[in-house]
Amino acid sequence: MKRMDIAILGLSITSSWGNGHATTYRALVKALAARGHRLRFFERDVPWYAENRDLPRPPFAEVTLYGSLDELRLRHADAVRDADLVIVGSYVPDGIAVGDWARAEARGLVAFYDIDTPVTLAALERGGAEYLAPRQIAAYDLYLSFTGGPTLRRLEREFGSPMARPLHCAVDPELYAPEPSPPAPIWDLGYMGTYSPDRQPPLERLLLEPARRMPERPFVVAGPMYPDDIRWPANVQRLAHVSPGQHRAFYCRQRFTLNVTRTDMIRAGWSPSVRLFEAAACGVPIISDDWPGLAELFRPHHEILIARSGDDVAHYLRTLDPTESARIGARARRRVLAEHTARHRARELEGYVSELRSLRPAVRQEG
Repeated sequence: MKRMDIAILGLSITSSWGNGHATTYRALVKALAARGHRLRFFERDVPWYAENRDLPRPPFAEVTLYGSLDELRLRHADAVRDADLVIVGSYVPDGIAVGDWARAEARGLVAFYDIDTPVTLAALERGGAEYLAPRQIAAYDLYLSFTGGPTLRRLEREFGSPMARPLHCAVDPELYAPEPSPPAPIWDLGYMGTYSPDRQPPLERLLLEPARRMPERPFVVAGPMYPDDIRWPANVQRLAHVSPGQHRAFYCRQRFTLNVTRTDMIRAGWSPSVRLFEAAACGVPIISDDWPGLAELFRPHHEILIARSGDDVAHYLRTLDPTESARIGARARRRVLAEHTARHRARELEGYVSELRSLRPAVRQEG
């Protein structure tokens, strides 16, 4: 594909604090830039990200911080108007207005990238999401969905999307890999994720309960926004935040890592977290809750371990020897490198653009 000028209006690429969007965008944008495309990323300048920027100037994209919707409209209309592809992301502040403006200004294709599809659809069922109105789904040329499976058909049939395609989160294999000289594990089981009320019960069941039953074993939970009234077992270490530059070391110091999925994403299925791919790329054996579509991403009990209760978790920790658990981690890593890197996602996006243009020959071709 010839070079495209791509403008992305996303939640954040400069700060990973309290969100998984940043690492997803970084990996995708870096891969697109490596394939010759020109990227501009527009991010609302908000205090909580301004105070926690771990990549203020990505080397693979031009980043523009804007202070308000009016500033975006007045100063950056040309960049949106001239782009071959404009992508509006989920959870963008004033996202509905941003999306309407992007559709009105753009002469190229305009896509919505939903990194939170099940959460978005659940919000629409309750009356609407702050960043997406139901009417806009049919107006976007392309709906890029974090979630695959039946949700894609629903977006097209129920909401009128002209083209809904999966664009799962992915991993940058240059940043996530086994340590060259593996250190001794610090924790038997770890979890990384921002606090969410619907994730807390499975975290309690699959990590905190086993920790209480095995007080001699070390555990860790990393991530911001956890309420102060949570009673953590004495053998569970708390880390308020792990920056992306430390993710690899964090994963590689666990015997096993835990994947916990939000309720809406379990219900929809086919919604892999970026943390799932990151841990697998590091070769760390993953214990995960179960949901539809997981077995299509990783082969259960061969590339990933499934846990439905604390008993399952305790069984894995007590009975799996290091050789077998290392094999499980290595097989998961091979699967990720073969199917789930950011390079794969960049190619998928190019394919969707080509597909859409073949169906709409009047759309402006890339420069």
